[in-house]
Amino acid sequence: MTLTRRTLILAALTTTLLAACGQASGPTAVAPLEITRGTSCALDGMLLADYPGPKAQIFYAGQTEPDFFCDTIEMFHLYLTPEQVREVRGIFVQDMGKADWDDPHGHWVDAKSAYYVYGSKREGSMGPTIASFALEQDATKFAAEYGGKVTRFADIKPDMVVLDGGVVHDSHM
Repeated sequence: MTLTRRTLILAALTTTLLAACGQASGPTAVAPLEITRGTSCALDGMLLADYPGPKAQIFYAGQTEPDFFCDTIEMFHLYLTPEQVREVRGIFVQDMGKADWDDPHGHWVDAKSAYYVYGSKREGSMGPTIASFALEQDATKFAAEYGGKVTRFADIKPDMVVLDGGVVHDSHM
């Protein structure tokens, strides 16, 4: 029996359609939301607009609104904890190469593609912070001015984002 070209095309289309029917559609892309005067931190309830430095937001599967963080350290701490099992649909930080440090608004970038400066003397809402940038040259310029080391998302480790506020090392208490 000889198969015609039309029969082969029809068979391929049928196979493709049947395979597609069994697949769930992928997660919907998310876009960062802007901070308002009432936007509060998911960890401590602080109002984000009241504090300097880079902010962050994480979209989890099953949530329409992101969890906001008043500091990148808080976002990394939560994201990197072993207990974190929720599916992350999107994670964003502010580009401090464009945003005003003292009153940051907008300029959201994908956190996983950003450049970070760890260990600078510049402080955010919770004290020492990890500055976030869309461009490596902006991160390098910031590090030259304020100190610190330029790094990438994957290089931030849990021991770099401890939220004890230095209390553990305070011998005056």
